[in-house]
Amino acid sequence: MDINKELDEIFNDPLLNISDKEKELFDIPTEMKKADKMRKRPDYYAQKKECKDFALFEEGFKNIHKELQSGKRTLIKTSKTDSLVEGKYYIIEGQMLLLQKIGELTLGTSKAKDGRTRCIYENGTETDILLQTLRKNVMTSGYAITDTEEEITESLMKNSHVSSEDKVTGYIYILSSLSTVSEIADKQNLYKIGFTINTVEERIANAVNDPTYLLAPVKIEATYKIVNLNSHIFETLLHKVLDVVQMQISITDNKGNMYHPKEWYVIPLPVINTIINKILDGSITKYTYNPEIKCLEKKSVKSVSIFDTKGMKVLTLNIKKIYLDEIIKGDKKIEFRELKQTTLNKYTYVDETDSKRYLRRYDALRLYVGYNKNKESAIVEVTNITYNEGTVEFHLGRVLEHIEKE
Repeated sequence: MDINKELDEIFNDPLLNISDKEKELFDIPTEMKKADKMRKRPDYYAQKKECKDFALFEEGFKNIHKELQSGKRTLIKTSKTDSLVEGKYYIIEGQMLLLQKIGELTLGTSKAKDGRTRCIYENGTETDILLQTLRKNVMTSGYAITDTEEEITESLMKNSHVSSEDKVTGYIYILSSLSTVSEIADKQNLYKIGFTINTVEERIANAVNDPTYLLAPVKIEATYKIVNLNSHIFETLLHKVLDVVQMQISITDNKGNMYHPKEWYVIPLPVINTIINKILDGSITKYTYNPEIKCLEKKSVKSVSIFDTKGMKVLTLNIKKIYLDEIIKGDKKIEFRELKQTTLNKYTYVDETDSKRYLRRYDALRLYVGYNKNKESAIVEVTNITYNEGTVEFHLGRVLEHIEKE
């Protein structure tokens, strides 16, 4: 092996024959070299300490837990565009906190307003964590707790509201077991949810001999009259939400036959009532049940693009809403991107045949607003790409697709 020959081939590679101006793209700017030295180091770190006036807040935490379990409040994921609000409750890594106060705000290093907070935790401690740090923690490993919702009216389930034109399609019932078997009797929040076209009393008349009812008497906890609604769909939706808390149980009758009864769930009764009401008003598809905190959790649904980009070269970029609005209206015809060392390979490439650098060609831009799962987006045609004094210019044509944030 001729080492000198191989080295000569490497150093004579035509890809290295670039102009001085092109070489500048690979230089680390002086400002970047100084960045680490100039970076402001924190002179203070927030620490948890005992909350000496916790008695003022303790009852509030208890009420929030009750309202979560009753379905009056739910959990919801936050995004980078959501702001935390003074006086609201949040959960981080399973622990609830109250954002009791937000101090004076100033412009932080991320150009977002930041400042010290006073956060009270349900374990009796407090901290003065920075607002933006708290927001990041809630977004990555926690939830926001929604405001109390008005209880959905039960008028649809009351006989006095059923007219002669309405069709009663059946009854949804909620039962608790009066079994003396310890495995069943000791289980808290155990309920059976079922459907019958007859009266509930008729349906459970033979409960002590029916494995479906655990071979024991049952107590009727609630009954819902289903009017003008496909009862099978109703029941299917209900069980789909509660599948995660379905009790797995085996029971043997006096003849030695083994059964595996279904439709028994471990969940607080008030939450069951809320789920049924949300099925009736059509909003249940937006929720799942969180068994750890025993409450409903609002789902974050991601908008899905349906435009077929197969065979197209598409560049994905993030954009501010104000600029996307201008593009959708047709007022903004060019989207600019600065050509920097970090984006050099994204917007350009080196042609192996002549060792020159060229702009990459794209057929369309996929533009996103923010980083939320359910973010607004658009696919916009690119008619031409030009370079102008360190800036790549994407000349825009038709808006091929626009998905608005729900």
